[in-house]
Formats: sequence, structure tokens, C-alpha cells
Amino acid sequence: MRRIPVILAAGALWVGFSAQAEVSDEEFNKLKAQYADLAEKVDGKSDSSWADRIGISGDFRYRYENIDEESKDERNRSRIRARTAIKAALLNDIEVGFGLATGSEDPVSANVTIGGGGSSKEINLDLAYASWTGLSNTVLTGGKFKNPFIRPGGNGLLWDGDWRPEGLTAGWDNGRFFGTAFGTWLDGDSKGGSEFAWGVQGGFKADLSGTTVMIGASYFDIGAEGEQTVFGEPDEFFGNSGTCVDPVTPADCTYDYNYEEVEVFVEVATRIAGQAVKFFADYVQNQDADDNDTGWAAGVKLGKAKDTGKWEAGYLYQDLEADAVFGLLTDSDFGGGGTDNKGHRMYIGYGLNKMAALKATYFINEVNVVSGNPNDYDRLVLDIQFKFK
Repeated sequence: MRRIPVILAAGALWVGFSAQAEVSDEEFNKLKAQYADLAEKVDGKSDSSWADRIGISGDFRYRYENIDEESKDERNRSRIRARTAIKAALLNDIEVGFGLATGSEDPVSANVTIGGGGSSKEINLDLAYASWTGLSNTVLTGGKFKNPFIRPGGNGLLWDGDWRPEGLTAGWDNGRFFGTAFGTWLDGDSKGGSEFAWGVQGGFKADLSGTTVMIGASYFDIGAEGEQTVFGEPDEFFGNSGTCVDPVTPADCTYDYNYEEVEVFVEVATRIAGQAVKFFADYVQNQDADDNDTGWAAGVKLGKAKDTGKWEAGYLYQDLEADAVFGLLTDSDFGGGGTDNKGHRMYIGYGLNKMAALKATYFINEVNVVSGNPNDYDRLVLDIQFKFK
């Protein structure tokens, strides 16, 4: 696109020299100035048009954690998370996105622990997708993308916020009714079993005199029974039930159940005494498990720490039985991640400005509940986070 001003300028000089014999020096200089001004405008318009189609966003978070789990040594650690993404709006209602993030291969965490004498930290592919919005209220996406499903109150009963599905998704939302469907490969190589999962979610939103009510339901199908783990050690089921032919080695370890998850949820957003308030509840049951097959969470969020001096606070209670959901993909902080846990999460946040905030979160949990001899699990998390876009 930058060649256009050059061509125009060359044309201006050619015309000018050709006509110099017939015009005065003053007229010739005016003609050159007019073409130079036109070239600058075209060049600027070209740059602006390209810049308008490109968006860059990201965040950086520093975190301190204290983890005190019964029967284990107390743990203190500092962690960082950095993410950046670029998206480009192409022709014909197409958007392409690409993002990188710190962390290991863990599918539900982009955190990396500081240490190793200042050693370099891992950077991994976080996003890589293409979306099409050519149909009214509809978006079709393929690749590695952000989780398209609504998580009421932002809770991680079923899904951790850092999980990036890999597959295809279609969503429709007209402002009142919404629906989403997706298919994702948990293991996309036939050598590992080609484990495929799918799900649908739908519901509606209603505005009742300044109070917004959202009600929805979901179904997710993860065919894990008889399959090996897709991440971690061979016997690492993240709270789910599994069996190993040789539990000592371990070897030939497989899941005991499929995860045919039926979810219902509600979220109510309103204002009380001028403050934003959100109440939410989430319930899930695995239709395939024989026992320990349900989970639920309920909580409240007050305010939003999105500007200088603004506060927010929240409380959640969760009870997630061992085989209620697929443990690998749940909140990685609550109870240390996975299922078979219950307890409280509370937090408070303070906005430093529109792009930075402080947050303190405290977990009071019980883990390994199904054993009948649960351990106490307490976790303090202190964050400072910066965002840009």
C-alpha cells in the first residue's frame, strides 16, 4: 500500500517537468505541494486502515502463594503469568487470532514458578484460531480458542478459566437467548486414543427493572471410561475414579466412568445501594457414575475493581464430588485442582487504575473427601495484575 504515494509523487514530477515550459515557477511549485499533500494523506489512510484491523491485548500477573495442606509441609512460592494475543480482522467477516502465554503444558494454568537461579521460563501457544461472523448473531470458530461456555459468576466448578479448548465451536446470541455447541479433541492423535469430547449449552437472559437474570443448562459428554489419562502421570486422575492393572508400577491405568455431565445454572445481576451485586448458583450431575456424581457451587460478588479506588469482594461455597465432572479441567486453585473437594473461597480486590489491580484470595477447603478421611487445605493467594489492550 505504501507504493501508492511513491507512484503519485513520480507522476506529479513527470507532469510537472512536462508542463514546466508552459507554467511559471510559482505554479509549478504549487502543483508539487498539492501532490505531496495528497501522497501524505493516502499514505496515512493506508496505515490507519491497517491499524484499525489489528488488535493487541495481554496481561501480566505476579502472585505469592502460601499453601498449607494437612499431612504435608507448608509451601510458599512466587509465580508469574504473562499472556499476549494479537487478532486481525480480515475481509468477509473473518477474524484470526494468535496468542502466547507463560507456563508449562498444564492445560489449566499459565503460571510459572519463579526460581532456578533466574533461569528462562517457558512460553507456549495459548491461542490460535479463526472465527467467522457472517451470519446474524452467530460466530463460528476453529482452532485453539477461549472457552465459549458461560461460567456463572466466573466459577470453576466445571472449567478452569485458563483452559483453551482445541476443536470447533458455534455460538448464537441475540441478546436474550443464547446457545453454544462445541467439539474438542482431548487427544487428537490416534496413537493416544483420539479422545473427543463435545457439549451444548443454552439459556436466556431477561432484564427486570434493572435486574438481569440469566438461566441456562448444559450437557457435556467426555467418553473417558476405559481410556488412559490424557495429561500427567498414568495414574493421575485429578480426583476421578480410575483403575490400574498394576498399581505399583503403575501401568494400564484407565478411567472407571464416562463424564456425561448435566449442568443447570442461574445468575442474577443487580445493584444494591448503588453497588453492583451478582448472585450465582451452579449444579452438575454425571449421568454415568454410580456414586459421588454431583457437584454444586453458590456465591456472591460485590462491586468491580476496574478503576482507581474501586473495591470488589466475593464469596463462594463449593462441593464437588469425585466423579461429578472431568477432574483435569476444573479450577486449578480450589483444593489444589481436580474433584473430590469442598469448602470456601473468599476474596477482596482493589483497583489501582483502569489497567491494574490488587487482589487477595483465601481458600478454606477439604480434599480427598471420598476416602472418608479428608485433609484440610488452606491457600492464601496475593495478586497484582496489569492489563493492556
